[in-house]
Amino acid sequence: MPEITISDDKSRLDIGKIHHFLSTQSTWAKGISLDIVRRSIEHSVCLGAYSTNQQVGFCRIITDQATFANLVDVIVWPEYRTQGIAAKLMAAVLQHRSVADVRRFTLATSNAHGLYAKYGFTALTKPETFMEIYRPDVYTT
Repeated sequence: MPEITISDDKSRLDIGKIHHFLSTQSTWAKGISLDIVRRSIEHSVCLGAYSTNQQVGFCRIITDQATFANLVDVIVWPEYRTQGIAAKLMAAVLQHRSVADVRRFTLATSNAHGLYAKYGFTALTKPETFMEIYRPDVYTT
């Protein structure tokens, strides 16, 4: 298996590949436009996973880099899954300087609770204190 490197250098990101996955294969961002993906990357901390300079994974951290962070868009392309890439991404996320001192770090997942639990994520401690505006079809309507 080739060595996997993780980088937060946005100039290395394959934005077209990220957009294609999000807009056609993800369960959470179907139909998202390229412009929205570009803006989301511009305003987030992004980590790419690379195998011999080819992007094989991606995630974004939305954060003020002081008190709060939210992990989103965690992707390992299907042909690279089961090689430990998600684990390498998660280790890099938790070691990233942008989230070193945040008080609350959140994420939402429909099917990877076990993966994230390995890194200290738990169900909300006080779910009664959280509220949201949730528009799951915002990209397709």
